[in-house]
Amino acid sequence: MKNRVLLLLAAVYAVLTSQAQDISTVTDIDGNTYQTVTIDTRIWMVENLKTTKYNDGTAIPLVATDNIAWSNLTEPGYCWYNNNQAMYGNTYGALYNWYAVNTGKLCPTGWHVPTDNEWIILTNYLGGESIAGGKLKETDTTHWNSPNTGATNETGFTALPGGYRSVDGNFYYIGFDGYFWSATELGVNYAWYQEVMFYNSGFRLLNGLKRNGFSVRCLRD
Repeated sequence: MKNRVLLLLAAVYAVLTSQAQDISTVTDIDGNTYQTVTIDTRIWMVENLKTTKYNDGTAIPLVATDNIAWSNLTEPGYCWYNNNQAMYGNTYGALYNWYAVNTGKLCPTGWHVPTDNEWIILTNYLGGESIAGGKLKETDTTHWNSPNTGATNETGFTALPGGYRSVDGNFYYIGFDGYFWSATELGVNYAWYQEVMFYNSGFRLLNGLKRNGFSVRCLRD
């Protein structure tokens, strides 16, 4: 009986260990591996998405140096900050327009771009818009501009200031602000996103044109 109990406990431990290993990282279709973290009961990527393909292997259109093409885009597209993958891609990930988000295939299989409600749930769990950003931001000023107000990263989320690509095709605010798409649209031309800033502890739900290029963090289904 004792041996049977020990074997049962060992089996349970093996299952739990396997599950823990399964959620410690996630790999996208390009082979990029991302660390993950559990906040409340949800599992989030700790890094910004940098895939160049949808999870079915189809290439996402890269819209690089042509600002007019980016400005007029109403179909999926992505880019790298300042069109410089070597300098910015590994740390800050790619910038995607909302049309790429809306395909539902941007994140690895079993993961998704959070809805506005899922971002709100996270924000409320962390104490509200005025302080949630500080709990999510990477500490110090290696990537964030000073003063990086209130940054504790106590969640392990490690939010980074990846900046964005505007609808005019130009790039803004790397080091200053981070912008994260939600999967929720607001009418024909707008969608919801989250903003975290270097000068306060806020984490704000805002809306912007779908043609903007923002960072993406994936959430496990």
